Amino acid sequence: MARRRKSKGIWRILRWLGLAAAVLVAIPVLLTPVYLFVDPVSVPMLERYLTGRPVDREWRDIGDISDRLKASVILSEDGQFCRHWGVDLGALRDEVDNFMAGKDARGASTITMQVARNLFLWNEQSVVRKALEVPLAFYIDLVLPKRRIMEIYLNIAEWGPEGQFGVAAGARRAFGIAPQNLDWRTATLLVTALPNPMLRQPGRPSPGMLRIAGIIEARVIEYGDRASCVGENGRLAL
Repeated sequence: MARRRKSKGIWRILRWLGLAAAVLVAIPVLLTPVYLFVDPVSVPMLERYLTGRPVDREWRDIGDISDRLKASVILSEDGQFCRHWGVDLGALRDEVDNFMAGKDARGASTITMQVARNLFLWNEQSVVRKALEVPLAFYIDLVLPKRRIMEIYLNIAEWGPEGQFGVAAGARRAFGIAPQNLDWRTATLLVTALPNPMLRQPGRPSPGMLRIAGIIEARVIEYGDRASCVGENGRLAL
């Protein structure tokens, strides 16, 4: 009798765990198609809302954002964005090899993987989170066009230390201008802040940030056509 009761208890726990897993899978599966038409809120934004901290985000359509910024983000963050299916398999393979060899991780997150993380996962680095990012990124790339993925990314990326999310808030805080008015200097400096917006201030750039911004500008001028999938009718005005 005791063994039967214990067995029922185990199965009850497994059923609840299965239900929880099904709900977690259903959330991105159901919400991603909705984001074709609805402008999403990221997990970090929700966390700030729930803890009473300020959130500064003003959604901007991708057509109202400087092409120089779009190209700078792609050439800096994910040079193969227009070519892969959400995941850069070559970079991911190198990352797995480094992990298996006990080497430091260099990061293999594509822009699509970052969108998956910000919309559905958590920020703390872990092997589990990275493993979840991969199928989510494939699914997002399957459902959403590249231009919409970039539009979402530019509007949910954290761009400042006081709850500034999206390029409109970032450009306003750093330079007091709208995102469609970014020139080469301001666009590339905004991009240099993305790896660590808590510390990097594009409005008061360090010599290192200025040097990186110059490298990004030169890269975009030479290879800007690699970012054309996010331009109007497949063309960027650089």
